[in-house]
Amino acid sequence: MAAVSDVLTSADGAPVVLLVGADTPVEQRLIDEWVRAEPNGAERLPARTSVLMERLARGDDPLVVPARVTWLPKERGGDRRARWSDLLLMTNPRRPRTGAQERIVRRDPDRYRVVVAEPARVSELRARFRDQAGAAGGPEAFADFVCRQATLALERAERAVIGDRYKVPRLVAEQILGSARFRTELQTYARRTGAPPSEVTAQAAERLREVVGVQSRQVNDLMAAALSPIHAKAWTPRVGGVALDRLRELNQKHSLVFLPTHRSYSDPLVLRSVLDANDFPPNHIVGGDNMAFWPLGPLGRRAGMVFIRRSFGDDELYKLAVREYFGYLAAKRFNLEWYIEGGRSRSGKLRSPKFGILQFLVQAIEAGRAEDAYLVPVSITFDQLPEVGLMAAEQGGAAKQREGVGWLARYMRSHQQQLGTVHVRFGEPVALRRGLEAGAGPSGDRRLAMQKVAFEVCDRMNRATPVLPGALVPLALLGAHNRALTLGQVSRVLDPLLDYVAARGLPSSGLDDLRRTDGTRQVLAKLGRQGVVTTYAEGAEPVHAIEPGQHLVAAYYRNNAIHWFVNRAIVEVAALAVDDKADDKADDKADDKSTDGTLEAAWEQALRLRDLFKYEFFFAEKPAFREELEAELGLLNADWRDFAGTEQRRREMLAAAPFLAAHRVLRSFAEAYLVVADRLVARDPRRPVETKQFLDECVAVGRQYLMQRRINSPESVSKELFDGALRLAANRDLVDPGREELHGRRAALAAEITEVVRLISVVDDIDAAREPA
Repeated sequence: MAAVSDVLTSADGAPVVLLVGADTPVEQRLIDEWVRAEPNGAERLPARTSVLMERLARGDDPLVVPARVTWLPKERGGDRRARWSDLLLMTNPRRPRTGAQERIVRRDPDRYRVVVAEPARVSELRARFRDQAGAAGGPEAFADFVCRQATLALERAERAVIGDRYKVPRLVAEQILGSARFRTELQTYARRTGAPPSEVTAQAAERLREVVGVQSRQVNDLMAAALSPIHAKAWTPRVGGVALDRLRELNQKHSLVFLPTHRSYSDPLVLRSVLDANDFPPNHIVGGDNMAFWPLGPLGRRAGMVFIRRSFGDDELYKLAVREYFGYLAAKRFNLEWYIEGGRSRSGKLRSPKFGILQFLVQAIEAGRAEDAYLVPVSITFDQLPEVGLMAAEQGGAAKQREGVGWLARYMRSHQQQLGTVHVRFGEPVALRRGLEAGAGPSGDRRLAMQKVAFEVCDRMNRATPVLPGALVPLALLGAHNRALTLGQVSRVLDPLLDYVAARGLPSSGLDDLRRTDGTRQVLAKLGRQGVVTTYAEGAEPVHAIEPGQHLVAAYYRNNAIHWFVNRAIVEVAALAVDDKADDKADDKADDKSTDGTLEAAWEQALRLRDLFKYEFFFAEKPAFREELEAELGLLNADWRDFAGTEQRRREMLAAAPFLAAHRVLRSFAEAYLVVADRLVARDPRRPVETKQFLDECVAVGRQYLMQRRINSPESVSKELFDGALRLAANRDLVDPGREELHGRRAALAAEITEVVRLISVVDDIDAAREPA
């Protein structure tokens, strides 16, 4: 405990007011005993508005020193947390009843502290009050403000005792409603709509109560105790990437916004446990209101979850409340967390970012609510994930299961087994304000700047994602030309892939196991236990293949790391896309009649592929993209220039490559895009496209094409991939109804994709021709 003389003495001799937050006689006695330890002239007042208002009316400028007693839970295993047993006994160890306080003082004096907050002069508090509340508010409002400020200061002081993991906001709605800026916006809204100001204020308060997460330290402890078994028994966390000490240092001055990949409902639980173990304050987790069902909703709100409507519609007050809340959190340096993909990835790879929630944070930064906020990319990757089967079924046309109590019970049961490791890696943070300034460019386009920041975050999420054995083995099997492979054949595919990962210095974990035959066998067995891989062992030697009907599940695991191989696949297809006539034309344009002309033609083909798949993968800006492709050429064949002159030589170069990727990486995407393009061509150009019905139609036709062998990859029949193709078509203005010329432009897209599918098949044939028996 601090010495009385250190905190109850004013440097300039001004009077001192000790503002005491004592709820019980025991707490009052403890503070009195603490004060009597050394004589002083401090005036003691209870932290109540009515009493304080009378004292503040004297007109002097005392030093206000807030103080209260902080109670700690019993230490168990070196940790002080509330337990469910406390709740069952209807006790709160952080706010014990009077009788319990007496026992604690007698028996466990280490469970309480007298905490004193940073003092402030009344003149300073008045200036703060004017800045926040403006001209409104009399003596009572000011006294109420001083009490709130004392409470907030004590919360900060308590964290020196209990740790940063218990940094929770207090009196949020009251502070927002009391701010002059928010009241001005409400008045403007009232004048514009003609609604009574009192009614507008009441409605805004209701919206704030709907949005604001009211964190409780006890509920934080209880949520951790209740939800950790869902993931703690299933996965062992492995943390990497940017050092957490560096993030903690940033957090001293700025709000951190954690933006994780979203592959599972367990993502927030896993990230929460990692941050909590490293004494980070709990994040305010933004999620959809579909998860606000009982009991998760009521508990979640008290643990900081922020449930946002799926659609705001025309509710301007709701938008205003959300924007103001995000601005408050950023200004007070509370941390946020949401999923920039908008929902769980059904394909396993990172989805395109959504900008809605980010926009509210951008508005808060631009309005000067906070100096800056740091966006922290987080990659969360699971060795095994029980919910993958359901997500794959949804992509194949099954209805999504509705969340509720029964769903939660089934979800928890599915995780009561050891599933392996969950890899949590933190990417390089992005300073939001600086990112916006750099992204706006000469035009000052604010929306473009926000999109660039979001794509930069997503690229860093991908770069933090490790290559795992559970991704490489499906990558090998899905490209096996619908054949089963022996263990030796699987290893012969994996070995050059492992060399490639090492040569590029990609983040990885556990890949050394695949260098050993028994390690590869164990990974195959693990995938077999999940029902992803089937093994036939009744012949001369065991052979392994993707279990029929499980290709979408296998593709999900492959796609966790697919972004690392996309450029390699593009190089292979672009090399074949330049025919001999294009070679001649390219050489005619080249000054030195060298292979530079062919390289330029291949570069143009690569740009077409980049544009075709821009809704599936995150590509670098064109100059950096070109450098990446040239580096890939060097890895493909160090003497690639010797093979660049003719198409036949480039085929020979591919045949000599350590491995080929195009059919393993791009085929399912290209074939899904072909289904969508064909359905658009078959459609009357004057008939509008209704997204849900159209995607269902693509699923049905995709199954037909698969049975007819018009497409080869079962994982192509995926609503998520069809949706990406439809967004590409919309971007090329091929979806909205039009005249007959629209049919021709749709046919051109189908022809473009048909050629890409053909080239991928050529790569497949080259790979199959050199594959040993």
